[in-house]
Amino acid sequence: MSALAKDVLKGDYKIKDVTLADWGRREIRLAENEMPALMRLREKYAAEQPLKGAKIIGCIHMTVQTAVLIETLI
Repeated sequence: MSALAKDVLKGDYKIKDVTLADWGRREIRLAENEMPALMRLREKYAAEQPLKGAKIIGCIHMTVQTAVLIETLI
């Protein structure tokens, strides 16, 4: 089991197959390269964290791009 998978298991998550964690992280990195505007926003506001403490609710399909958006918002 990878270090990422072991790290994920420490949290309070419901995960069907934790062995896919490394694959998922690679997919997220690929998606980040395809979303340059969002990555620039992430860099620009990283120190400021303007949404820190905000509660954001959404109902959307979970895709790799959604994961990039969520990681940007948190």
